[in-house]
Amino acid sequence: MNASVVVGVVQCDVVEGDLETNLTRGFQGLMRLSHAGCHLAVLPEMWSCGFDTAHLLDHAKKSPEILTRLRIFAARERMVVAGSLPEVVKGTGVVNTLYVVDIDGEIKGRYRKMHLFTPTGEDDHFEAGETMVVADTSVGKLGLMICYDLRFPELARGLALHGAEILVVSAQWPASRNTHWETLLKARAIENQCYVVGVNRVGRSGSLVHGGNSQVISPLGEVLTHAGGADGEGVASMDAECLTTFRAQLPCLEERRPMCYSRQLIEGV
Repeated sequence: MNASVVVGVVQCDVVEGDLETNLTRGFQGLMRLSHAGCHLAVLPEMWSCGFDTAHLLDHAKKSPEILTRLRIFAARERMVVAGSLPEVVKGTGVVNTLYVVDIDGEIKGRYRKMHLFTPTGEDDHFEAGETMVVADTSVGKLGLMICYDLRFPELARGLALHGAEILVVSAQWPASRNTHWETLLKARAIENQCYVVGVNRVGRSGSLVHGGNSQVISPLGEVLTHAGGADGEGVASMDAECLTTFRAQLPCLEERRPMCYSRQLIEGV
């Protein structure tokens, strides 16, 4: 991880199916973060089209063009950009993919959402990814997660063990479970001694309200920036020395005992 990384979150409403409005909001937010001196910027989950499942394949077919625009933007502004878009697989299938574009415009990470949120029928419209991704970028090593993935500590731990210094979580998390969002972001940071960048949308999708509350958490569990519940951006500075010093003082990752965790449980005394 670079000695000091300025990170920004783009917290905006995502209008289902309205690519023009969503792209305008997304790129305007990215530009404001570039003007703020950010080295890394993160967009919400499915930021181009939302969960417009009736037209999902059509939206996914437009993602390569959107990705090209992101690559041009990232190279021009010399900023790492991450955000989730629908991606076509196997011709007719669609996955929810978190892309990471580096300052040279090259794609350094492509993570397909592993845990689909079955209560809203994501598994009826998307195929699940099967591979963890740590993107090695100019700002550091980013462990990639999407929304519901946050509830699975095994994934975050796996990313940390594979070198992740910053966990990036792109989400559409409901306001009704905001306490879970904030608690889990802190937990993933503390238990894995990583920075966590959690980016959530705002606005309404049918009866579902999204609460925003995008934030950046330090390895010590400190909230470095909090975007509140409205459209806007948040900016924070991440310090590599904080991460390395804390890991040295409290070497939790080194003192794991995985051989014990895999043994058969012995009940009773």
